[in-house]
Amino acid sequence: MRHPITGQDFDSPVPPGTGWPGDPADARTTVAHSAPDVERLAATGGVHDLDARSSVCRACPRLVEWREQVAREKRAAFADQPYWGRPVASLGDVAPRLLVVGLAPAAHGANRTGRMFTGDRSGDWIHAALFRAGFATQPESVHAGDGLELVGARIVAPVRCAPPGNAPTPLERHTCAPWLDRDLELAAPTLTGILALGGIGWAATVGAALRLGWTVPRPRPKFTHGAEAELGSPHGPIRLVGSYHVSQQNTFTRRLTEPMLDAALARAAGGPRRRDDRGLAGVYAGEAPVAQPAEASHLKWPKCGFESRRGYRSRNDHRTAPQEPWGTRRSMRALTPVTRLPSEGTHP
Repeated sequence: MRHPITGQDFDSPVPPGTGWPGDPADARTTVAHSAPDVERLAATGGVHDLDARSSVCRACPRLVEWREQVAREKRAAFADQPYWGRPVASLGDVAPRLLVVGLAPAAHGANRTGRMFTGDRSGDWIHAALFRAGFATQPESVHAGDGLELVGARIVAPVRCAPPGNAPTPLERHTCAPWLDRDLELAAPTLTGILALGGIGWAATVGAALRLGWTVPRPRPKFTHGAEAELGSPHGPIRLVGSYHVSQQNTFTRRLTEPMLDAALARAAGGPRRRDDRGLAGVYAGEAPVAQPAEASHLKWPKCGFESRRGYRSRNDHRTAPQEPWGTRRSMRALTPVTRLPSEGTHP
């Protein structure tokens, strides 16, 4: 079947080194068949070696069987397209200032397109946010080969294969962890901030930092949207910021909004950024206050710290006043924040 961008014919899953856009591996790339193999192969080499080796990994039999089954059977909407059907390598700058840590590839998103956060609504959200912040050359992420590049940022995932039921097992997360550890280790010399998407991304980042011997606050920091912690790498402090995942469950229900994501991304990046003439990430602006996008138009609830894009609701007007902000209970007496974590999707 033909690639939707290049028109070249590919099998599903795609064999390494056959010309898929952005494929880091070839037929000579060493393949990991077990957890010890992953540890050994992830421990050496540079970013290109890491991307190539992780993209042909076969260490988890259940994940290998599932990702290839999905690639062969396909979703009806993409029945005329080849599916990548392999582990998805990290995406972006080899010397990033910002890391975005997701979860795992979506079965018909990155498992189809072969690129992190590409081909589904979650990808639309995160790449549009990276574009607004000056880290991406375009706001759309449709398919590998569409011209998208990340500048100063890199997207990584704790699990590199699409898992059945969007749920990797603890053993599969443990087996895949050395790839994430190596990504953090190689990025550390230039890294100043990490945006962790969801509780799983947050826990995986903290776990990787501990395995690498970085300093982590005690007690161990817990995830919530907007949570921050300082990690100490050998090359200097790194700001970790949490954000609700960009899954459709969170964005459709407005548990996560664009202004919320933009603010978390700006904190992880260290402050607002300017674009140069090419529209790419420009001069670092330090710790200046983060400006909200013009369309946010935030208003505060009277006598409390809650914010709403639609303003505040009068106690006595339930018909014409704007609705109360998402993330609060409907009782006007309690106004208690909802603190439970979102049901995590595993889009990367």
